[in-house]
This record gives sequence, structure tokens and C-alpha cells, in this order.
Amino acid sequence: MNSAAVSTPSSLTFTLNNRRRPPPNSDHHHRDSSAAANKMGMAKKGHIVNIGSAKAFFMTWTANDILHVARHHWLPCVFAAGLLFFMAVEYTLRMVPPSSPPYDLGFVATRSLHRLLSSSPHLNTLFAGLNTVFVGMQTVYILWTFLVEGRPRATISTLFMFTCRGILGYSTQLPLPQGFLGSGVDFPVGNVSFFLFFSGHVAGSVIASLDMRRNQRWELAWTFDALNVLQAVRLLGTRGHYTIDLAVGVGAGFLFDYLAGNYVESKRKETSVAAANSAKTTTTTKLS
Repeated sequence: MNSAAVSTPSSLTFTLNNRRRPPPNSDHHHRDSSAAANKMGMAKKGHIVNIGSAKAFFMTWTANDILHVARHHWLPCVFAAGLLFFMAVEYTLRMVPPSSPPYDLGFVATRSLHRLLSSSPHLNTLFAGLNTVFVGMQTVYILWTFLVEGRPRATISTLFMFTCRGILGYSTQLPLPQGFLGSGVDFPVGNVSFFLFFSGHVAGSVIASLDMRRNQRWELAWTFDALNVLQAVRLLGTRGHYTIDLAVGVGAGFLFDYLAGNYVESKRKETSVAAANSAKTTTTTKLS
């Protein structure tokens, strides 16, 4: 027997272990991929999947999966419990009649502060003046970021926010809360009319705080957040805003900061593309 035709076990094992695998586009790989796609209920282009034969996602859950979700994704679980709780509250709640003032939990929580400010007009004026100073701080900072530092995002965000606030505030003009404690030094100064929904005081402070965080001005950001909380408590105590006005003001600050960021980024990309095209055109002209 020819010795060249004999294969030892070790050489045979080496040959099998190092046998060239089929390329990804082979029929074998294609069949495996199609089977996996069918199993997941997905179809590739040009393929038809029998959806009825695929199991629904929840039917594949096990007890370990549920425990894993409860342990590692507890926040959505809390939200799910909150959904069920507030569904029960909403569907059994006694509606506020048209002849009664709106029920506001923030007003209930600040009854003692409201009584204090009602009995002390000078204290109410002092708090109003301090709040106006804080609004001035927000305004100065937001304008500073644009006019001095050349960063327009916070200013654009504020313009977006107040425009939307004007539209919503005029569209639904809420009644002035009972027991409203006005002051001539409160912003807007002079006891002028204002929109209740939503709070521009709170939204402007959030916009300024977010800009401070982006620029790592942490101490200033935390200071603004603390003053914003005190501002919200004072506005509830004076019945200057409903609780929903303040809550939406916080969300509006985040929303319009995000939208302004997208706007600034889109304009930056447009400028970059225009500059690149201009440079390409200049180079082509010189070569020709």
C-alpha cells in the first residue's frame, strides 16, 4: 500500500478540524438563516412567512424571565403598577362640578404657606421680589450664552418655549385660582395679566440649568435647581400657578432644549455641507 495514501488519526483529525467552512452565501447557511428568521416571525425580502405558525412573544416567557424583568427592569414595573393604580383612581373619582374651583393637590400641600403670605403682605412682596431677581438671573444667563459665548441653543430653546406657551396659554385660558396673592414686584412686574399654562418661570430655569450642565457648571446648575424648587413652592403658595402648570413647565424645558439642540445641529451640518461643496467647486474651477 502506498504510504502517501495512508492517513494517521492525528492527521485526519487535523484535516476535519480545519476543513474550510461553507461561505456565508451558501445554500446551507441560507437555509439556516431562513429557518431562524421564520422562527422569530420575521421574513427576509422575497420570502413568505406563515405568521400563524410563529409563537407570540409572550408565549415564550418563563418564570425566570419574569423574575429577571422584575429584578433588572424595576422602573417599568413601577410604571405598570402606577398605570393600574391611577386607572382605579380615575374611574372611581368624583368629578369636580363646574360650579366648584379646580382641585389642586399643590394648593392643599401649601395651605399653611398661603395663610402666612395672606396675613403678611410685606413677606409676600419680599418673596415676589426675590423671585423676580431669580427670573432676571435666568434671563441674563440665557442671553449671555448667546451674546457673549456665541452659543445660541439656550436662547433658541427659550424662544421656542415662550412661543408655544403663548399659543397654548391663549388657546385654553384657565381661571385665576381662588386666593391668588398678587404683587406689584412679581414678574411680570406691575400686576399685569399672564398665561397660567404653562409656567415660563419654571421652564426658563430648566433650560438654563440644562445648559449649565452641558458646560459642566455643576454648582451653578444645582443652585438654579434649588431656586427653581423654592420658586415652585412660592407659586403654589401664592396661587400663582396650578400644579399642572409647574409640572408641564419642567417637561417643556427639557422638550424645547432638545428641539433647539436638533435645530442647531441640523444647521451646523448644513453649513458643513455647504462649505465642503464650495471648496469642491473652487478646486474644480482652479483645475479647469
